[in-house]
Amino acid sequence: MGNEENYYTETYTENVIRRFKIDKLYYRGKTDHQQVDCFYNQFLGKALFLDEKIQSAQVDEYIYHESLVHPALMTHPSPRRTLVLGGGEGATLREALKHGSVEKVTMVDIDKKLVELCQEYLPEWSEGAFSSPKTDLFFEDARRFVEETQQKYDVIISDLTEPLEESPSVYLFTEEFFSRVFEVLEADGLFVLQAGSTDPFYNQFYCSLAKTLERVFPLVRPYWTFVLSFALPWGFILASRSEDPLKLTEDEISAIIRSRKIKKLKFYHPGLHRGYFALPLYLKEDLEEGKILTDKNPFIWKL
Repeated sequence: MGNEENYYTETYTENVIRRFKIDKLYYRGKTDHQQVDCFYNQFLGKALFLDEKIQSAQVDEYIYHESLVHPALMTHPSPRRTLVLGGGEGATLREALKHGSVEKVTMVDIDKKLVELCQEYLPEWSEGAFSSPKTDLFFEDARRFVEETQQKYDVIISDLTEPLEESPSVYLFTEEFFSRVFEVLEADGLFVLQAGSTDPFYNQFYCSLAKTLERVFPLVRPYWTFVLSFALPWGFILASRSEDPLKLTEDEISAIIRSRKIKKLKFYHPGLHRGYFALPLYLKEDLEEGKILTDKNPFIWKL
């Protein structure tokens, strides 16, 4: 937080600091798991910060959430059971439910209080998704849930916070966890995760996730887009047991959108799908330098 009451200060690193005017404060406090700040800013609209890092903003949340969800669900030939890890705002859940083939979305978030706050102050994110008869909501540790579940899923979506020191998500980005994810996917299942910044300086997390997933999955497709409120190019990684997102044509994607009766898209479209996976040369080179992340040696941001 900044020293001035009407401004919020986000420290990305000691060298990069952003300030946002607080036009209206909705909530400031701590849950059992993290610091939560929610306010309105004329540029961002409603915005959510967790542990003083921006998580989501009204101006562009659809860019992040559509990019996270639709490439994987489009690639699966007929997704019926989807698992969402994290995603407290409910927007990842909202996007998954847009696919008419989906019969059940199970969402697992460790922070019940955060989910309640998002429903109270950010209902535009979930658009009623929490009350859908297709939604099953669990408040528990995502790793424990995945390790103990007897269910198989067509698509698993990881919308978890960055692995900061003492963060509950540190051990949700390791080879051991990804191996268990692989086991609970159907034979044609896909796993997709938000994977952090893909800027030229702070892409180590992204590159290490890709390298680690390659130890577990036969097909790994890193992709990216720019997220305005983050002020950064942002990375996602699709890991597949068999299906390849690059084999889909624009006509095939258009047909899927029609057949699944997908409505209200604002960013994702058939012509964009393949473009997500076109990476710049610096990032392709840096991906070769990624490290294997394990429970003994996880990635922890020290910014």
